[in-house]
Amino acid sequence: MKDLLIRIAQAIVDDPKQVRVTEIEATQTSVLELRVAKSDMGKVIGKHGRTVNAIRDILYAVSGKAGKRYRLEIVE
Repeated sequence: MKDLLIRIAQAIVDDPKQVRVTEIEATQTSVLELRVAKSDMGKVIGKHGRTVNAIRDILYAVSGKAGKRYRLEIVE
């Protein structure tokens, strides 16, 4: 899941080398923290949060196969 998020974020941003994902695992839910360059923050969030919501929808759809819930947080 972490690799999927990295690939999606790198495709969106201008500086793909700055993309970092940290996974904090729990028993049923894992939190994925996404860090990007400050100049790319708007691209990841999108207009009215549409891009980040689309990424969250993809993670939710894929997490069904993994049998685990994932939550995405964007960290500055």
